[in-house]
Amino acid sequence: MCGIAKDLLITFFHLTLSGNFQPKKQHPSRKDGQKWGVYAASQHAENTFNPIRRISDTMTVSPNANKRSIKLHLGDPTTTGTLQPCPVTIAAIEQALRSHKYNGYGPAVGIAEAREAVARHFNRAEAPITSEDVVLTSGCSHALQMAIEVLANPGDNILVPCPGFPLYSTLMRCHGIEANQRTRAIIINNPSNPTGFVFSKSQLEAVLQIAHKHRIPIIADEIYGDITYNNARFIPLATLEPKVPIITCDGIGKRYLVPGWRLGWLIVHDRDGAFSEVRKGLVALAQKIVGPCALIQGALPTILAETPSSFFDNIVAILSQNAAIIDERLCRVPGLHPMKPSGAMYMMIGIDEHLYGNETSFVQGLISEESVFCLPGSAFNAPSWFRVALIYPCEVTVEACDRIVNYCRRRLSNMRRQLQTQVTSSPLLSCGQDADEFSSATSESDWPTSESD
Repeated sequence: MCGIAKDLLITFFHLTLSGNFQPKKQHPSRKDGQKWGVYAASQHAENTFNPIRRISDTMTVSPNANKRSIKLHLGDPTTTGTLQPCPVTIAAIEQALRSHKYNGYGPAVGIAEAREAVARHFNRAEAPITSEDVVLTSGCSHALQMAIEVLANPGDNILVPCPGFPLYSTLMRCHGIEANQRTRAIIINNPSNPTGFVFSKSQLEAVLQIAHKHRIPIIADEIYGDITYNNARFIPLATLEPKVPIITCDGIGKRYLVPGWRLGWLIVHDRDGAFSEVRKGLVALAQKIVGPCALIQGALPTILAETPSSFFDNIVAILSQNAAIIDERLCRVPGLHPMKPSGAMYMMIGIDEHLYGNETSFVQGLISEESVFCLPGSAFNAPSWFRVALIYPCEVTVEACDRIVNYCRRRLSNMRRQLQTQVTSSPLLSCGQDADEFSSATSESDWPTSESD
């Protein structure tokens, strides 16, 4: 900085968020030794939080040291070692690295060959697209962020699924997007996180009818597309009628088992030109990060074109088997109500709060007593539920279910003893009737048998 005028430095460092240089008066110089004051974070940062992270950070419960941890709360399919990337994917990234073609910057919207590969892979007669309709992003989460930012202003409203992926509310809250009559978009997550629900054709068409009637565009989060089982079928929203403006958000993270590679995309479906200005806005927003990782983009054409169907079949088989295990073993536990999924990598289990307390205390108890980690439904706006991931080897899933069963058995046994004590000390007949009804409702005759029994 030698030789640069002090006034010029002051002018340079007062660049405002509006993009204009605003020279300001000098602040009084601080005396030597004077402490810096605490600088406040921006309102944008203060308004940004992830419900899952907030709940995880506040659940400071130590697991049972005598039992290995089973982390059913994780949404990363790579953590257990059961689901590994396809060899085609690994070879593609090696080839891209050795080519030395992807060490520099690429276009902000993505390298042309990668955008063309996405267009080829997802082009349908009912929803034709070209590379001009594709914007590459740093993961599907970034795609969702761009879609929300390009459609909504502070004070606007975006309708989101409930229960639903908490990142939607995180991305909207930090931009001041609220619930009111100024609806700018509808988010459809299919297949769904956290429920594993897969929309039928008629259900999707009903949503499209509403969107068309009220002239509301749709953000389609299809990151789990084609991860379906139990006779469910994934239908890309853009292929159905009526045709409404849709921004599809997707990526390689979940289906190709490389979430850490952070490559996703937006596909703009717009036959009537309603998104002409939105397209320009997406290009502008893409320039904020100067495009996603060029190396991963270089591998993308091979990954999309050459990954065999058997790779996806294996993923679906493991997820389906785990869902069946959890459903079969926990549906017989009094007060637990598993909801069998048809897609994605998770399932939700309802709990009777009068038996087990709220879902947060239930999950905390599982951690402290059984070292089984689950996510409370409150993270997804679903109280009285908790979410489990289906990504472990089947034998680990069985062990996790056994521990949940044993935990519930202990909780109900303690409640039964407490009721019987109350009956003994109370002359009221109704208490005895309540105890009998409770004992009947929580009878262990139909409980699953665990390996520890």
